[in-house]
Amino acid sequence: MLTAFYRSGDGSLTRADDTASLRAALADEKGLLWADILVTDPEADAAVLRDLFHFHPLAIEDCVTPRMEPAKIDDHGDYLFVVVQALTEFRPDVEIEPVEADFFLGPNYVVSCHMQPLAPIDHFRERCEKDELILRHAADWLLHSLLDTLVDEYLPFVDAMDEGLDVLEEQVLHQPDRSVLQGILLLKRNTLRLRRAALPQRDIMNKLSRGEFPRLIRGETAIYYRDVYDHLVRIEYLVEALRDLADGALNTYLSAVSNRLNEVIRWLTVVATPLLVITFVASIYGMNFTPGFWPPADDRWSFGAVVGAMAVMAAGLLGYFRYRRWI
Repeated sequence: MLTAFYRSGDGSLTRADDTASLRAALADEKGLLWADILVTDPEADAAVLRDLFHFHPLAIEDCVTPRMEPAKIDDHGDYLFVVVQALTEFRPDVEIEPVEADFFLGPNYVVSCHMQPLAPIDHFRERCEKDELILRHAADWLLHSLLDTLVDEYLPFVDAMDEGLDVLEEQVLHQPDRSVLQGILLLKRNTLRLRRAALPQRDIMNKLSRGEFPRLIRGETAIYYRDVYDHLVRIEYLVEALRDLADGALNTYLSAVSNRLNEVIRWLTVVATPLLVITFVASIYGMNFTPGFWPPADDRWSFGAVVGAMAVMAAGLLGYFRYRRWI
């Protein structure tokens, strides 16, 4: 599914929905064409990229195959091929799954390809429909706007994960159960996924901002790519800080579980030790012989004496535990 906007050299903005209008837009060196392709039919979409735009087969293969390509930038002379990873809707109970977004930058066009709908691209398209001034600039500015829109979606993810970590830290202190551990481990995996997605894109923005492609990236536009680079550096810093906080929450959870286990074992020891002494006395008293110093079983007071001795021993042990501040 292809959606295209064409700003002609005289400044008028139209939709280019057919092959003829797309060819005319590409032939207009003073105009600007933005073609967004949601890959639904790989063969048909590959044919458009091959026959209409004449892109390299390897770049086309990266666009229409379902496997996730790492972020990169390739210089094909007349155009740049940029691969980035965008983020979709955040859900705190599932792992983050980045979505590949591919861009072709030519002298007077930008082509974006993605295999899943991307909310940032859809919102940018709606802005273009409402405000024609967005497409008044050159192609390198349009690519910057699209990349900046995708990168801006990273920060809400980081903020949502930070809020989720605050909740997990409260649960660690009050109710450190297994679900809290699963939440912390999921958060650590998501921070790792964010870092893997953002770090290569930072290098791409650095290359675009250093003037390595003067034929397609003007000097006055390169500074805006530097701004996107700064955003990615900040996101990387926040992700690293979030990762450290998640490690701290995990250590706190393990300490809380260990302390709770020690508390349970301590109370079990306090209860079991007097019972062990009582059981020892009862087992001796129940033997089939009567020592000289032991009260005979047929005396009236013998049972009470033994029970009293058991109670005194148990109370003595509990008092000793209390004296040593074990309870």
